[in-house]
Amino acid sequence: MSQHKLTSIEIQCLQEAVTSDYKIAGIRLREGEYQYELSKAIASFQLEFYLPNVKDLIKKIHGEDKADDVQLIRKTQTVLKKMEKSGVTKILPKTKPWELQRYALSSFKFIDIEKNRVSFATDEQIKLAIEKIKSVVNQQNITMLRTNSVTLCILAFMTTICYIVMLWSIMQPTINPVIFAATFPLSILCSIMLGKVLSKTT
Repeated sequence: MSQHKLTSIEIQCLQEAVTSDYKIAGIRLREGEYQYELSKAIASFQLEFYLPNVKDLIKKIHGEDKADDVQLIRKTQTVLKKMEKSGVTKILPKTKPWELQRYALSSFKFIDIEKNRVSFATDEQIKLAIEKIKSVVNQQNITMLRTNSVTLCILAFMTTICYIVMLWSIMQPTINPVIFAATFPLSILCSIMLGKVLSKTT
């Protein structure tokens, strides 16, 4: 299972799932049926902060050797689409065009079409997931703040240098058009980027 930095959309999906109460599902979630097994598999991945694609789910349910079974992939995708329409799963936007679509449960608790209450995580697992999400969000915020601070310093330095060079060029008896033409647009660009970074940090 490959690990990667969670995107804001992924974090939002994880937060919504762990904080959601029982959701109404327009589908039956009976143990032993495929939609139940898929929900259970997605939940197990989701509790590990990984949002699976169709091949991940097939490997977990059917084994590694079935991951490239075209008919099984199509069947699974059809059921997952039905689950999405029923409010059980969410399909996440692709981060890269060639990637397979990934799935998340909209909640860990459902009331299915037969009025049965179904849970795919214990209260303890959900509590631990909430704490872990807080930790991940805090860590990513710290990392973003550090990155923005470095970017801010670099842009501020470049902007200052550009304005100093431009001012020096203007104060010369003969203005060098090459220096002025190079520094003027660069100083404007740095100023704009500096403003954008500042707006993100406030």
